[in-house]
Amino acid sequence: MNNFSKNLALWVIIGLLLIALFNLFQSPSSRGPQSNIPFSDFLAHIEANRVSDVQIQGNSITGKLQDGRTFSTYAPDDPGLVDRLTASGARITAVPVDDNMPSLLGVLVSWFPMLLLIGVWIFFMRQMQSGGGKAMGFGKSRARLLTEKHGRVTFSDVAGIDEAKEELQEIVEFLKNPQKFQQVGGRIPKGCLLVGPPGTGKTLLARAIAGEANVPFFTISGSDFVEMFVGVGASRVRDMFEQAKKHAPCIVFIDEIDAVGRHRGAGLGGGNDEREQTLNQLLVEMDGFEANEGVILIAATNRPDVLDPALLRPGRFDRQVVVPNPDVLGREKILNVHVKKIRVGPDVDTKIIARGTPGFSGADLANIVNEAALMAARAGKRVVTMVDFESAKDKVMMGAERRSMVMTEEEKRLTAYHESGHAILAWVMPSSDPIHKATIIPRGRALGLVQQLPERDRLSLTREWLTSRIAVAMAGRMAEELIFGRERVTNGAASDIQQATKIARHMVTQWGMSDSLGPVGYDENTQEVFLGHSVTQSKNVSESTAQQIDMEIRRLISEGLEKARQVLTERLDTLHTMASALLEHETLSGDDIGALMRGEPLPEIKKQHFDVARPGSGSSGKRGSVPTTRPVEGGDPGGVEPTPQPGT
Repeated sequence: MNNFSKNLALWVIIGLLLIALFNLFQSPSSRGPQSNIPFSDFLAHIEANRVSDVQIQGNSITGKLQDGRTFSTYAPDDPGLVDRLTASGARITAVPVDDNMPSLLGVLVSWFPMLLLIGVWIFFMRQMQSGGGKAMGFGKSRARLLTEKHGRVTFSDVAGIDEAKEELQEIVEFLKNPQKFQQVGGRIPKGCLLVGPPGTGKTLLARAIAGEANVPFFTISGSDFVEMFVGVGASRVRDMFEQAKKHAPCIVFIDEIDAVGRHRGAGLGGGNDEREQTLNQLLVEMDGFEANEGVILIAATNRPDVLDPALLRPGRFDRQVVVPNPDVLGREKILNVHVKKIRVGPDVDTKIIARGTPGFSGADLANIVNEAALMAARAGKRVVTMVDFESAKDKVMMGAERRSMVMTEEEKRLTAYHESGHAILAWVMPSSDPIHKATIIPRGRALGLVQQLPERDRLSLTREWLTSRIAVAMAGRMAEELIFGRERVTNGAASDIQQATKIARHMVTQWGMSDSLGPVGYDENTQEVFLGHSVTQSKNVSESTAQQIDMEIRRLISEGLEKARQVLTERLDTLHTMASALLEHETLSGDDIGALMRGEPLPEIKKQHFDVARPGSGSSGKRGSVPTTRPVEGGDPGGVEPTPQPGT
């Protein structure tokens, strides 16, 4: 729009100059200096025979005297004026009223449409001559030059992904001191691809590179290249690299590159011509006949599996930097970065929060800090305390507290025994993670929860830990059966059964932890893909093997159920005591549960460290223990999701 305004202003100036030249070359008579005299003086000059020439145009009279002076006057309707001029010997010229020379405004109005058409025609011709179909700016790159004078991000603002920072730090060092690498014959990678789940900080890393390198930084989204007109995206790629070459050395960052870099030829119809032309142009610009010295391309995606192989080969994206979800130490560092922006109380311990958020990304942790600050402000506090962080974490993991529906005393009692069963097995079973808290306050779809706090992130899962998880999951149902009888067992253990079944199935079919089936992987269902679409399903196991798999899964769950029966029967008094404590206080901390398991009484006045007790509040959700990893999206938040297999 800036270029269009400049062109329009230029043509307006040219038009005004033409009008000025037009007026400049008017007849000398119309441009000569004239004196305006009264009509009575004009009559006196006639009587004295001093008028030589007269031009009459309506009531306007101009002329010249015998001494060469010119004059003008305005005459009223005088029928005898012409006779007197004739008698005085003056030469008389009559001009029609509409035969006058056009004024400046008249010329402008009459010539403006023509000048406008000529200007628009020349504008389009210039755009078409610039190549690439750039009419109306369709072919111009939408890359923005990032100049962060305020809110500059550096590597000190990025935490929890130290390995990725080290690899990208090398790019920054090359831009600052290229001789260090060139003197040993090394060259900087032409492209760097940031790969990782959503919210892990890929875009933040790119902004940190821009802040650290102090070089021009162009940023654009992959979707900005694709338009409905074929060839526009390729033109934008060319224009983007032309701009980058002018500012070299520089960095070009393409966010969500999978929008333009998808595998060519995939899908019905052979793909999209516009997208494929854009990708072809990008491949040529990155590594073609013309070298792009000093232009480093950084791209980010969470779908590396759909990218075209030609885009990932060395010479284009030479380096792939994995940006994973942070571990427990990384989560603590990320939380320390975010809590600097809020006012926190002295009781806030980011290490405890980091332990209780396995599987969370940097964006999730930032959300927890923000939710804690909002809760503190809502309560009228001046600082954010640990209670606010615990409530924010529960809200993000399990949902908001349910206040609309009221639980009956019988439902509260059922929930208390259900959660007490989970807590007792979690305390007793070997390799089990420490208990953080147990509560019967409903959140989301769960009527209650028992939250375990792992001391570290588990990278390898043992059979002992997995069988303990199954027993803990089935303990809630077993507690209901022991106290209320088989006929009074509720559907509150639905999510527990699902997560126990999932763990058992992984143990049998993928992790080789079945004695009868052995260390063999059994992928039961596979899909055949034709032209990008799933068309058939087939089984890779026989019917007899499938029956053995089902029997092994049932055996593992039954053993966990029997283990829960044995432990709860031996500790029936502890089960009653813990359920009574939950009914009275609604929330028990890990220390409280430990005291009950050791047979120690609780303090008479128990301070609620986590949730505010609200007798009578409730919901119609499911019961279950809180997972030690984040619930799978779309899954039941009351279940315990098995930790992913190492390497997946």
